[in-house]
Amino acid sequence: MALTRFERFLGRLLRAVVWMLFAAFKLFAPQQRHRVSRLPAISNPLLLLSAMQLARKIRRKEVSEFKYKINLHFVLILKTHSHFFRFSAALQEAAQVDKLIEEETGGEEVLEDRLPLLGVPITVKEAFALQGMPNSTGLLTRRDLVSGVDAPSVALLKRAGAIPLGVTNCSELCMWLESHNHLYGITNNPYDFERIAGGSSGGEGSILGAGASVIGVGSDIGGSIRIPCFFNGIFGHKPSTGIVSNDGQYPPASGLQMGFLCTGPMCRYAEDLIPMLGIMGGPNANKLGLSAEVDLKKLRFFSVPHNGGSHLVSPVDAQLLQAQKMVVRRLEADLGVKVQELFIPQLKYSFQIWGTMMASPGKDGKPPTTFAELMSEGGKKVWPAWELFKWFLGFSSHTLAAIGLALVELFQSSHPSPFILQQKESLQQELEELLGTDGVLLYPSHPQIAPKHHHPVFTPFNFSYTGIFNILGLPVTQCPLGLSEEGLPLGVQIVTGKLQDRLSLATALYLEKAFGGWREPGKSAAKP
Repeated sequence: MALTRFERFLGRLLRAVVWMLFAAFKLFAPQQRHRVSRLPAISNPLLLLSAMQLARKIRRKEVSEFKYKINLHFVLILKTHSHFFRFSAALQEAAQVDKLIEEETGGEEVLEDRLPLLGVPITVKEAFALQGMPNSTGLLTRRDLVSGVDAPSVALLKRAGAIPLGVTNCSELCMWLESHNHLYGITNNPYDFERIAGGSSGGEGSILGAGASVIGVGSDIGGSIRIPCFFNGIFGHKPSTGIVSNDGQYPPASGLQMGFLCTGPMCRYAEDLIPMLGIMGGPNANKLGLSAEVDLKKLRFFSVPHNGGSHLVSPVDAQLLQAQKMVVRRLEADLGVKVQELFIPQLKYSFQIWGTMMASPGKDGKPPTTFAELMSEGGKKVWPAWELFKWFLGFSSHTLAAIGLALVELFQSSHPSPFILQQKESLQQELEELLGTDGVLLYPSHPQIAPKHHHPVFTPFNFSYTGIFNILGLPVTQCPLGLSEEGLPLGVQIVTGKLQDRLSLATALYLEKAFGGWREPGKSAAKP
């Protein structure tokens, strides 16, 4: 569906206003300076192993002095992150791993069946409860809160033998696509410290992309797993709704939001996604048939290059469009399939659909908790306009993004637009019929390659490329596709029908082999 003249005019006007605001921002905003712009190359090959490879070596006693292996991760962490980590506890648990392996009489197979992640280092988004670790979600009033238990998804991974290294940074209250708050500061992208790591699971994306952790836990209500995975060049999966427990994280979802929130795995290697998802899902993972073999040649593939041209969203970067075309050509050449290119007009209203559904009351008729109420947790009531005034004077304890979200809520209508609801239902029906049980859809992960710090303030609706699939409840795997001319990660979303997660995960495994998957930041440089 072509844009109308009025929509084209609105798009040009909005972009002109954004660039004027951006020019003012560059003039007055303090500049962040870094002594180096990227990470050094990883020197120890142990840090380059997948979780499955590492667990296998540990079981076979091929990793001597396993405590030394954990220490290697902590050394790299200290080069890249400065948040809360379990140094002593993790080292003690590593020593127990060595002892357990020595005492096991049933052999490697018994250990693999009982503890498939034995000894594998893991990090956890700070919004999740990890026993003994902070659970502030970047809110200053929660700075002294320490978790007494583990979130269910974290507990299942620990039960499988994983060793938590600690918790990682997120955006304030997990509702922004840059991981920045006044408690821990701002998270850098390992490929370029001047760039954002994404949000809200940006700390996880950054530490995994840097190679300082092996696997991680993230959550996603609008792209908070997939956007950081895209910006940091790693894999992530937003599961089908209801598979992995969302309990044990702050803030809790309310209204209809519980149906949109997903907890899922993040990692550098595609082969780790299925084992992680199987563990994190517990008994619910049986609904996905993850062990069933997938023949990619028998699948139907579709490619949607953009959302149709919403005036609220940036145009898709030419390098991302080209990367998606390369995927299409590779699929057709290798598998003998025909990838059908589609334009789905309802996607143009992705942001409006996401905002409408997120603000809708739950089945009990109660509206969701407002962002201002969440900001007030454990402290005085927050008045967004007053906080904005304080922010200009440098006295607010909240980030500009959080204050902006609270302000936007004040102007939201309590009566959803019938037109937007109609677009949502039409899109839901069309995609579910299109994908069925054997369809795979390629869609841009984000319209831009990792932006510079604070730039998303001027493009706040770009997350709608990921957020729409939360509303539709479809599983999505984020897959890296090499690097841009600037040496920054490229990627694509792989979308499938409900409970057909194994199809997108199998496609990600194929694309990893075809395009190289994660690239070590220290060895990645911009093209001349």
